[in-house]
Amino acid sequence: MTDHGCNNETSSGVTRRTVLGVSAGVTAASLVPLRLDAQEQVPVPGPENGPTTHISFQVNGERVTIDVDGRASLLDLLRERLALTGTKKGCDHGQCGACTVHLDGRPVSSCLTMAAKVDGRQVTTIEGLARGDELHPMQQAFIDNDALQCGYCTPGQIMSAVACVTQGQATDPGAIREFMSGNICRCGAYVGILAAIAQAAETMEG
Repeated sequence: MTDHGCNNETSSGVTRRTVLGVSAGVTAASLVPLRLDAQEQVPVPGPENGPTTHISFQVNGERVTIDVDGRASLLDLLRERLALTGTKKGCDHGQCGACTVHLDGRPVSSCLTMAAKVDGRQVTTIEGLARGDELHPMQQAFIDNDALQCGYCTPGQIMSAVACVTQGQATDPGAIREFMSGNICRCGAYVGILAAIAQAAETMEG
C-alpha cells in the first residue's frame, strides 16, 4: 500500500480511524447474543421440496417444534429457519470449524449434522452462551485478549473453546492447541485464542 504523505483521509472524506472504528464495532456486536423466541418471533416457512421430518428439540433452552426437510443440515436449520445467524457457514465440509455448536453439550460441526438427528436433543449456539447482558467468560476472554480479527470464525472458535474447558482439555498450551486444531482462523489470531482459553479456564473452573 502506498502512503501519500501519511494522509489517513480517503478521497470520500472517510478517515482510516473511522473505518477501523466501524469494523471493531461490527466485530464486537457479533459476540453479543440475540434473544430469540424461535416460535413466536420468527416466521418458520414450511419445507418446499423433499420429504419432511417432524422434530422437537431445545435450542438455547427454548423448545422448538418444526417440520424439516429430511436432507437439511442443522446449520441450515439454525440460520435459514430459526434466524440464529451467529453460527457461520465456512467450508460446509466440516473442515474449518466455523459452524461449531454444542449438541447435548459436545461440539459438533453443524454443517455435517442432519437436522432430523437433533430430535429430542439440546442444541446450544453462540447466542445461548451469555446470560442477558453478561457475556460468557470465554466471550469476555476473547475480547480481553484480542483473540479475533475479522471475527468470522470467532463464534465457532468460542464454542469449541468452551468445550475444551468443560471437557477438561485446557490443561496446558499443547492440549489446548490439539483440541482446537479443527478450528481454522484465516487471520492467524491463534496466540490470542490460546491466551483467551487459558484465561477463561481459570474463571470457568474456579
